[in-house]
Amino acid sequence: MGRQTQRRAVLGLAALTAAAALLSLGSGGFILAKAQVAQWLLEGAWARTLAGEAEVRPWPWADTWPVARLDLGGGQRVLVLAGASGQSLAFGPGHLGSTPLPGNGGNSAIAGHRDTHFAPLAGLRVGDRLGLEAPGRVLSYRVSETRVVDQHQTEVLSDPGGEALTLITCYPFDTLVPGGPLRYVVRAEPEPERL
Repeated sequence: MGRQTQRRAVLGLAALTAAAALLSLGSGGFILAKAQVAQWLLEGAWARTLAGEAEVRPWPWADTWPVARLDLGGGQRVLVLAGASGQSLAFGPGHLGSTPLPGNGGNSAIAGHRDTHFAPLAGLRVGDRLGLEAPGRVLSYRVSETRVVDQHQTEVLSDPGGEALTLITCYPFDTLVPGGPLRYVVRAEPEPERL
């Protein structure tokens, strides 16, 4: 994306975010609108990443960049960002830096908000298929487990001895109060590669 195009995209993000804030009936609508517009800008950064560039920031002041694209089924596809800070999670699900990058073996963990990008996790069932695109690789996973844990149960991040994908969000999905001590965890195992 050229500088002029990037500048227009940033100005467009600012205008759309301001419009969403004025039109929304609450902070939930604003957060959802911001997350959706950010995904659009992140698409440009992802295209450049797939073309071979590293750590492509979607706007000049961004402290994150896309590292993978996650297909949650049912047409729900989201870009996964580097890091899971509060700032990056506002724009999309984030890869937990203490785990391997998606597609690089081990247990790759990704966290996201239950009321935006990871809302589809509520509908996932054991056996459902997930897709993951990382630079140079397209992977397929099957959901092997879903469970609710306390936020302090960090064993969900441990390496199971093979490759796994762990998706984490707050729980319950329909609560009006943000945060809370419970987490909904989806564990997926890679499907065998076809020859």
